[in-house]
Amino acid sequence: MKQIAVLGLGVVGRGVADLFRENAATVAARCGEEVVLKYALDIRDMPDSPYANLLVRSIDPILADPEVSVVAEVMGGLHPAYEYTRACLDAGKSVVTSNKELVATYGVELLALAREKGVYYLFEASTGGAIPVIAPIVRDLAANEVTGISGILNGTTNYILTRMFRAGASFEAALTEAQQKGYAERNPAADIEGIDACRKICILSASATGILPDPARVHTEGITAIRQKDVRIAEKNGYTLKLLGKMEKKPWGTFVLVSPFFVKRTDPLSSVEDVFNGIKVSCNYAGEVMFYGRGAGSHPTASAVAADIVSVVRGDAKRQTWTLGEEDYPTDFRLYRTRHYLALSGVEQNAVTVIWEDAEILGSDGEELAVLTPEISEQELEDSLARLSSLGARLQSHIRVSVE
Repeated sequence: MKQIAVLGLGVVGRGVADLFRENAATVAARCGEEVVLKYALDIRDMPDSPYANLLVRSIDPILADPEVSVVAEVMGGLHPAYEYTRACLDAGKSVVTSNKELVATYGVELLALAREKGVYYLFEASTGGAIPVIAPIVRDLAANEVTGISGILNGTTNYILTRMFRAGASFEAALTEAQQKGYAERNPAADIEGIDACRKICILSASATGILPDPARVHTEGITAIRQKDVRIAEKNGYTLKLLGKMEKKPWGTFVLVSPFFVKRTDPLSSVEDVFNGIKVSCNYAGEVMFYGRGAGSHPTASAVAADIVSVVRGDAKRQTWTLGEEDYPTDFRLYRTRHYLALSGVEQNAVTVIWEDAEILGSDGEELAVLTPEISEQELEDSLARLSSLGARLQSHIRVSVE
């Protein structure tokens, strides 16, 4: 029998506890032995919890108990999650987590410590909820060079954008609806400003390349500036709108970014709607592999946490080794190349086509001119917009276009 502990008995922690209780027979059959929850760490009083008899307020009993071999850290945030994770690894206990902020910040250090101690630090649940994606990258695609990752990594923003398309809702109305349904927090900044997706694409990129990007160097934009007018133009021209986390290897560099994108209806990511997530991984031999599923929630996230625990118990978990990206990694975002949708006012079509001869004019409503630029770098875009501004043009909206 293997005994485990859970740090944090919130939404995800309760889901993990429930899974090991309800699926006990299935887990035992897959592992060849029982896996039993022995401790649940939480500072709150929970007299009505079915796990009240397992509650401890201090991590010390968990650290001191040699029978606990795996600890699930599902507290969230950096502190005390970082200190508790280090302490567990130091004590020779494997740690699995759903904490993307912790992994994106301290992943290099914690993976090295786990290897030194001969245990595991696993984080399948940190990027795609129920979606198995890290393990397939590390194990099943291990012989491939991963050349790109493109993913819808945040269910809240995907729900908001879906409602803007389906119901014609404004951003503000769609956000309010998401909050009412429990898909968005009262303070939704981490989701709608792209911070959550940034952490996740950093983890996925590191799992694919072995190099963890500094999130501070990752160009990150959210969806707060997207207008219903942009949605209508996208829909009319065969696109949808998605917030994407991307890692792209190019001959001139490796780019990691988070941004809203126009996505062609022929792209499988365009059909990922509501709170679902979708992740495409491009490889030099396997080609394009797609992962799809629920990206958040108690049961989906608990499923991924439990999968890592089972891997440790069975002895088939895979260790990763990461290094921290240098100051020039990822590559300077000004060199990133793609097409761009621009909504411009105060300018005529001929002024635009003088700057970009092969620009695609999507139309004009009398107030704004909608344009798709050719594939250009961010620096070229900045220079061209400065030229247009000198001619009286005003930029009303800017969204990148996925050219995969």
